[in-house]
Amino acid sequence: MPEIETRSIEKGYVRPITSLPKLGVGLLYNPSVPEFLGNNMDYWDYVEIIPDMFWTDKGRSQTPRYIELESWIDFLEWVMGQRPVVAHNIGLSLGSADIFDLEYVNYLRQWSSRYKFVWHSDHLSFFKVGGVDGGNDHNAGLAMPIAHDFEMLDLVSNRIDVVQRTIENSFLIENNVYYVDIPDQDMSEAEFLNRLSHRTGCGILLDIHNLYANARNHGFDTRDFLNELDLTRVVEVHIAGGSELAGMYTDSHSGPCPDPVWELLEEVVPRAPHLCGITFEFHDSYYHVLKSDGIRAQLGHAKEVWDRHHH
Repeated sequence: MPEIETRSIEKGYVRPITSLPKLGVGLLYNPSVPEFLGNNMDYWDYVEIIPDMFWTDKGRSQTPRYIELESWIDFLEWVMGQRPVVAHNIGLSLGSADIFDLEYVNYLRQWSSRYKFVWHSDHLSFFKVGGVDGGNDHNAGLAMPIAHDFEMLDLVSNRIDVVQRTIENSFLIENNVYYVDIPDQDMSEAEFLNRLSHRTGCGILLDIHNLYANARNHGFDTRDFLNELDLTRVVEVHIAGGSELAGMYTDSHSGPCPDPVWELLEEVVPRAPHLCGITFEFHDSYYHVLKSDGIRAQLGHAKEVWDRHHH
C-alpha cells in the first residue's frame, strides 16, 4: 500500500473509528419492516435509516424546505427507545462538480443530534448536476460513479472535511456500484478509498454486494480488491441480493444474498478489526420474495458470522 497523506484527524474534529461501539447485525429500514422489527426483537441489534426517506425536500432556498413525515418520525422515535440507530444518507452527492448543498449538511446535523446516530454514511458517487444558468438542479435518480483521480480526491476530501466539521458523529464513505468503467483513471477504487479514508479520517462502509456486482460485471477478482483495501478502516458492511437485467447484474436489493456475498462476508469479518456492524438491505418491493421467514434467515446467518468473530 502506498504511503498516504493524513490531515483531518490531526485537526481534532474527527472522532476515531476505534472509539465506536460494536453494534452487531442490523436491518436497513424500509416501509415493509416496522411490524417485522416489533415482532422479531431477537434478530436485530440496530436499525439503519435513510434520513431522506423521512421528509419531503421542497428544494434549495425554499422555506420551509423540509417537511417531515409524521408517521415515519413516530416509528423512528420508537426505534430509538429500543436499539441504536445509524444513518445512511443519499443526499450529499459528494462527487458533483459544481454543487455542494450546505443546507442539507446542516439539516443532517440537526437530525444527527436529535436522533443520536451512532455514525452516518453516504456514497462515493454523485447524482446532482447543476441547472443551466443557475437553474434548478437535475437529479440522475441513481448514484453515478466518480473518476478515481487526484482532482476528484481533493474535491471529495474537502467536502468530507466540511461534513466532519459540521456533524460530530463519525462519517463513513461507501464504495459505489458502477455499470460503466471509466477509462484511464489515476488509481484503483481501493487505493482511492484508502487515500480518502486516511486523508480525512473517515471510516469505510464496505458494501460487499456492490463489490460482488462490480467484479461480476467488470471481470475482476474480489480478492485482489480486498487485499488492496485497508480493512482496518472498515466500520460497517452492507449485504444484499441482486438480479440480472439485460445482461448486467444489478444491485437491486431484490431478495436473499447470493452465496458469493456470504463467502465474501466470511473473508472480511475476521480481517476488519474495527468492524462495528453488518447491515442487511432489501427493497420493500421485494418483501413478497423474502417475507418474515426470509428476513429472519438473512439476519440469522449474518448474526452467526458476527458471533463467531465477536464473542
